[in-house]
Amino acid sequence: MAKRDCYELLGISKSASQDEIKKAYRKAAIKYHPDKNPGDKVAEEKFKEATDAYSILSNSENRRKYDQFGHAAFEQGAGGGFSGDFSGFEDLFGDIFSSFFGGDGGRGRGRGTPGRDLKYNLEVEFEDAVFGVEQEIEISRPEVCTTCEGNGAAPGTEKERCQQCQGQGQVAVQQGFFTIARTCPVCQGQGEIVRSPCHDCSGLGRKNTKAKLSVKVPAGIDHGQRLKMRGEGEPGIGGGADGDLYVQVVVKEHPIFERDEFELFCEIPITYSAAVLGTEIEIPTLEGKESLKVPAGTPSGKVFTLRSKGVPLLGSSQRGNLHVRLAVHVPKKLGDRQRELLEELRELEGDHPLQEEKGFFEKLKEKIL
Repeated sequence: MAKRDCYELLGISKSASQDEIKKAYRKAAIKYHPDKNPGDKVAEEKFKEATDAYSILSNSENRRKYDQFGHAAFEQGAGGGFSGDFSGFEDLFGDIFSSFFGGDGGRGRGRGTPGRDLKYNLEVEFEDAVFGVEQEIEISRPEVCTTCEGNGAAPGTEKERCQQCQGQGQVAVQQGFFTIARTCPVCQGQGEIVRSPCHDCSGLGRKNTKAKLSVKVPAGIDHGQRLKMRGEGEPGIGGGADGDLYVQVVVKEHPIFERDEFELFCEIPITYSAAVLGTEIEIPTLEGKESLKVPAGTPSGKVFTLRSKGVPLLGSSQRGNLHVRLAVHVPKKLGDRQRELLEELRELEGDHPLQEEKGFFEKLKEKIL
């Protein structure tokens, strides 16, 4: 099968400059690279063709032979093979690799290493989660060494350019048709080597320190939610971006209230006589006591709702509700007078105190028969 014209493959003219050839190959390599097209055989073949074309046209001697004899110049016994000069691939290497992983197209050293994100668990009171609070925390994180100013080299010395990767931070490894980017094993991707490390930070350029930060907990935050403090994580290396700090909120339980999103719930005991005769009671809220009128004949388990006495909606002036469930209290011990009155009440009620329920069963029996 005849091979396609190298200029046509890269979409350039025969008079294209080396810079135009480089740009055309970079565009094709990014588009058809196997890492961006997993399992796509067509894209893989196009990547191989573009790579072959660039290996010819990026070298002046290979290009001269190709312009004169075409692909025949590189077949066995015809005018010699490739010159073996792949410096053009190394020039493109950092740019293409950074495009795959969201870099800025610079060298490895220029990109730097971003700092890691940190996590902190912040325990707050129930009321503080409802109404919001500002709280100071202390975290341990690495900071730039003041002795070497983050350079890692001892004062009076300088870093040396890594000879293995020529300061790129990455080395090109040829595997078949592909040129693969790998972190330089000598400088660990930094592009520089510290021969005389700083005694204060052992050449790391950073030291672990304690940092105090003020955290603003917004009103309405719930247990398990996280706050992001941008740039408060570990500092980046070599110009890399600082990491972030994620503060996970742990809300303490409340002795009276339970929470479901923005609604509050509580249970208040009342006496049997208060439920039967009706009364007015004081119930607790997170902002103080509120008066609640209990109508006569209120059954145990009746729920009353107090509007806008619940939890504020995050970022809003609205609030949820407070739901109060009344539970008739049955005492385990009675005084003599209490027992006397209850005995008298039982006599008044007779053998069938729940007359309404008796009437219900009698009606049900009549329907069945």
